Amino acid sequence: MSAVIAYIGLGSNQEDPARQLQSAFHGLSALRDTRLLRRSGVYRTPPWGLAEQPDFLNAVAELETRLSARELLGGLLDIESRAGRRRAGPRWGPRSIDLDLLLYGDRRIDEDGLVIPHPRMAERAFVLLPLAELAPALDIPGIGTPARLLERIDATGCTRLD
Repeated sequence: MSAVIAYIGLGSNQEDPARQLQSAFHGLSALRDTRLLRRSGVYRTPPWGLAEQPDFLNAVAELETRLSARELLGGLLDIESRAGRRRAGPRWGPRSIDLDLLLYGDRRIDEDGLVIPHPRMAERAFVLLPLAELAPALDIPGIGTPARLLERIDATGCTRLD
């Protein structure tokens, strides 16, 4: 399989979020047939969905991978599991680490458990801000560019930390 550029969203608001992000970046760089090309800065963002929880730290990683989208997703879930992520809590609740497969090349995928582009990324400043830092003019299939999408949403409370 030829190499594909993929973008991964990272988020944490539990168990030392800065350390969780660093560990997740390390896990991404260790995935087989995958190279971590770039990573965005880290953003402090308000919680989305369930407001009564600590702020999140968020970032985006740009990868070059020869893994299929399904294999890459499996690798992300494995990194989450090794970091202590448990999926039994409330949706959009606190988490040690969350890794979302946002984009996989220019492909559109709609399968059980795997939808790309990520279905809610166009609504989320915590995804678009770090993604726009890496690739502001990237054409997200069927959605637009991160820079354009940011013009349409409220990014109040989102702060770049580094």
